[in-house]
Amino acid sequence: MINVTKTYLPNKEQYIKYIDEIWERVQLTNNGPLLRELESELKKYLEVENLYYCGNGTIVLQIALKALEVQGDIITTPFSYCATTNSILWENCTPVFVDIEPTTFNIDPALIEQAITPDTRAIMATHVYGNPCQIEAIETIAQKHNLKVIYDAAHAFGVKYRNRSLLSYGDISTCSFHATKVFHTIEGGAIISNHPELNEKLHLLRAFGHRGDEEYLFAGINGKNSEFHAAMGLCNLPHVGAIIEARKEVFGWYNDLLNWEKLQKPLISDDIEYNYAYYPVVFESESVMRRVQAALAEQDIVPRRYFYPSLNTLPFMPRRYACPVSEDIALRVLSLPLYVGLAQEEVQLIGTIINQHL
Repeated sequence: MINVTKTYLPNKEQYIKYIDEIWERVQLTNNGPLLRELESELKKYLEVENLYYCGNGTIVLQIALKALEVQGDIITTPFSYCATTNSILWENCTPVFVDIEPTTFNIDPALIEQAITPDTRAIMATHVYGNPCQIEAIETIAQKHNLKVIYDAAHAFGVKYRNRSLLSYGDISTCSFHATKVFHTIEGGAIISNHPELNEKLHLLRAFGHRGDEEYLFAGINGKNSEFHAAMGLCNLPHVGAIIEARKEVFGWYNDLLNWEKLQKPLISDDIEYNYAYYPVVFESESVMRRVQAALAEQDIVPRRYFYPSLNTLPFMPRRYACPVSEDIALRVLSLPLYVGLAQEEVQLIGTIINQHL
């Protein structure tokens, strides 16, 4: 079977060495030495000053909302994974959807300002497939209307925009280190803040909101991660450059093989160093997409409808919004298999099947 992704695993002996250290110390969690080491190494790699390693890529979005004390309406994208919207709902805020750009699939800044009301408190935008949003335009709007900006950068590990980590933009950026990501810690995530005054608050929010055993300051949550997960991160981080290069090579194979007269892919900004996190293609219609999907399945090839459905159409949304571009793209998009170790012959097979069924 050729899956849409395959988790990168480092040298087992190196990981076991870290496990032996954990056994000797008998500190499995609660801000242990491996977690602190990983945080330090991540800050160096990403060239950011304030980063906290947490349990997953969803809890960090919730912590971001709490830290910025956001309550009310949040303008957000309908074209993302459901965690983006779910985090807003879980924090008793209201998602206000605006449509996406038809070329990048990111939230359309031209529509953000039109959606602002006296109840609007923040913008939560996703760097879709690791491709940067229009950061300057969003920042201008946010400053004009005194709004907080949170970037869901779950796909953007290692991406640089104008020679600066994409994770360093906005009031807060978050990242996912799930096993399917370019860099992973099995489960995990990070919260990155551009406000040093938030540092202590973020530290406390991920650890129940108390300092020591007796000083309880506010209602925090369990956003911590373990030494075992941190060990996996320490094993994987030195290989990120090679991982990205391997994914870039697969990208090139797809680019050369596929029939672009009948397919669309998102426009990638020229101002970035990309991480090649996903390979999405958009077909001429949903029926063509399904035909290709079925043909691939016959060969045990499993792409993913990423992202589907458009989040504004989910049945539990408190308000209804029309987002025709997102709804249309969501019906026609497939993310193709992309991972370290995917052979050129396998990509050739995938490309041939797709082209034959367009």
